[in-house]
Amino acid sequence: MSKIHVSATVNGDPVEFLADPRETLLDCLRDHLDLTGSKEGCGTGDCGACSVLLDGRLVCSCLVLGVEAEGKRVETIEGMAEPGGELHPLQRKFIEHAALQCGFCTPGILVASKALLARNPDPTEEEVRYWLAGNLCRCTGYDKIVRAVMDAAADLRGAA
Repeated sequence: MSKIHVSATVNGDPVEFLADPRETLLDCLRDHLDLTGSKEGCGTGDCGACSVLLDGRLVCSCLVLGVEAEGKRVETIEGMAEPGGELHPLQRKFIEHAALQCGFCTPGILVASKALLARNPDPTEEEVRYWLAGNLCRCTGYDKIVRAVMDAAADLRGAA
């Protein structure tokens, strides 16, 4: 089967790669672009470990074909920090609140949280919990994660 040329913007940079028509966006990111922050936890869209933004929309990259990224903007965990290396407020708050353990699920949770705050800069605790329900963490409870997201939201609104 012949590969398909894909041109996209990933984390603000134009990229090109050749993808098998059946290859997932997750596999393309990891295998062709060396962006290994997104993880495959289930391969069925149930765990959220592979969450990325595709044209600003939160998706499980294990359920999107790589060829579907043609002409689109993809944002991964690697693009979350500022260009100078300064951490995004969500990343800082996850560290401050000890909202991670092994780190396998953390990239997907951070990307999902960023999508939530872009949509709703002042979520309630219930809204954060509901939004992150598609992201599974097997190491820790979700209380620290929720507190980190709420604290980051306050910072981003300037209400800290």
